[in-house]
Amino acid sequence: MTITRRTMVAGMISATAPLVGGMRYARGQETINLTIASSHPTSLAWVGPLKTVVVDKSNSMLEEMGSPYRINWTEAFGGSLYNFDDTLEAVSQQLTDIGWIGALWEPAALPLQNIMYSTPFTTKTATQAVTIMNDLNETEQAMKDEWAAQNVRFFGSCVSDGYHLFTKKPIKSLDDVAGLKILGAPTVAPWLEPLGATVVVTGLPQQYSQLQTGVGDGSMLIATGAWPLKIYEVAPYMTAVDTGPLTFGGFGINSDTYDALPEDVQKVIAALGREYSSENARQIEAKTELAFKTMADEGTEITVLSEDQKRDWVNRMSDLGKLWVESLEAKGVEARPIMKNYMAKARENAGEPLRDWAANL
Repeated sequence: MTITRRTMVAGMISATAPLVGGMRYARGQETINLTIASSHPTSLAWVGPLKTVVVDKSNSMLEEMGSPYRINWTEAFGGSLYNFDDTLEAVSQQLTDIGWIGALWEPAALPLQNIMYSTPFTTKTATQAVTIMNDLNETEQAMKDEWAAQNVRFFGSCVSDGYHLFTKKPIKSLDDVAGLKILGAPTVAPWLEPLGATVVVTGLPQQYSQLQTGVGDGSMLIATGAWPLKIYEVAPYMTAVDTGPLTFGGFGINSDTYDALPEDVQKVIAALGREYSSENARQIEAKTELAFKTMADEGTEITVLSEDQKRDWVNRMSDLGKLWVESLEAKGVEARPIMKNYMAKARENAGEPLRDWAANL
């Protein structure tokens, strides 16, 4: 008898199943059906490891443990189940058991996970960023509670390279950004609005066509996202800003699904969640340089924003750290110690913040 994914036992079937997921299991093994999904394609560095790490390594780890369990994966990447703005709901409501969750589109539900969007120009490397955020998610009770409120168990942050501007016309100074419609996540609006730009909220998969049709004059996004989706073809002027690598969600599993799993499988999922995070960071660091080179080779005009211009930009911004804390404290969330802890950890991990976002707390 097969019990489906939506049951409390997360799809365990009988040990006599003849063929599951392309392999025949020996007598005495039990199969667990799990769905893993993403709104974005596996060509992106924060989605690919869901396949290459979580899916591809899970059963070999279970075998090495001597576990009687194996996972039969249903893979639904590239938005085949849901759109970019449904990643949290899809996991919390068990449309998928496991998925990439884009916290940057959930500023109300996951504000603590978006702390790095209120602290731009702070981190230096992708590994540094995931190390800081994974540590905070393990040690800060408020961050654990935030995931629990969404019926999600969280096991590994995802990270991107720093953000840059891709526009249809060259940007020679920060003043040239004024009046432009810039595509992006809502979390980038506080960065761009002080420059006089309007942010058009959208997801990465839609940006190519939206730039083609005039919905936006440009986009603020990461090089490793612009490169595989060829955003630079329709916005061929790149201003290399580098806001610093940022975490923006990550690898989560529905809490009901996780609680129903055997202990062996829980241990494997937890271990692979952290490995997913490390592999994501490794790919970002490896792909960023290649992305720049490829885009330049294909005709993108790249201008590097100077350190003075970066400082000018960051100083035009509101006191984002203080605003972030005050908005959350008004809702009963103890965000002040998290912001202070975050800035301290950034320095401990060799960060060089252009602005101390905890200075006025």
